[in-house]
Amino acid sequence: MSSVARSAIYATQDPMQFIIDKVTKLRFDWNKRPLDETDFYRLCKRFKISVEEMPLSVGGFYYCLLGRHYIAVSSKLSEREKLFVMFHELGHYLLHVPQTGVTANFHGIGKKTRIESEADIFALCCIIPRQQIEAGTINELAEIDGFDEEKLAARMAVYEKYGI
Repeated sequence: MSSVARSAIYATQDPMQFIIDKVTKLRFDWNKRPLDETDFYRLCKRFKISVEEMPLSVGGFYYCLLGRHYIAVSSKLSEREKLFVMFHELGHYLLHVPQTGVTANFHGIGKKTRIESEADIFALCCIIPRQQIEAGTINELAEIDGFDEEKLAARMAVYEKYGI
C-alpha cells in the first residue's frame, strides 16, 4: 500500500486508534508499565536512532536527514521532563516518520498541532501507563511520583476520553 493510501486511511480513522494500532504492532510495554530511560535507549537502538544530549534552547527535537534518524534532547531538563521529551521525540519517529525526505519536529515550538498532540499522548502513556492512572489520583501521582500537574491532567484527560 502506498504512503498516500495509508495517509488517506489514517485521515478517516480515529487519531487515537491510529496511535494504538501503530504502537501495538511494535510489541513493547507501551501503556502497560512506566517506561524509563533504559527502555528509551533500547528502543532507539532497535530502530537505529542516534540520540544526543546537549544544552539546547528547546526541550528536544527529532529529525531525519539522508535516511538517518536522530533525537536531540536538552541536557538542561530535569530527569522527569527529559524522560517525557525523549519519549515525545521517539513518538514522532514511530508515528510520523516520513517515507523519504528531510523532516524535523521540535518539542515546545509553535502552535500545538495534531502531530504534536499525538507525540505528547504517546509520551504520556509511556511514562504514566493506564495502570498508574487507575491506581491513584492526580494528587497522589504528583506527590509520590513527582509528576507535574499539567502533564497529569493531560494524561487523565486522555484516559477519560479514550480509555487508555
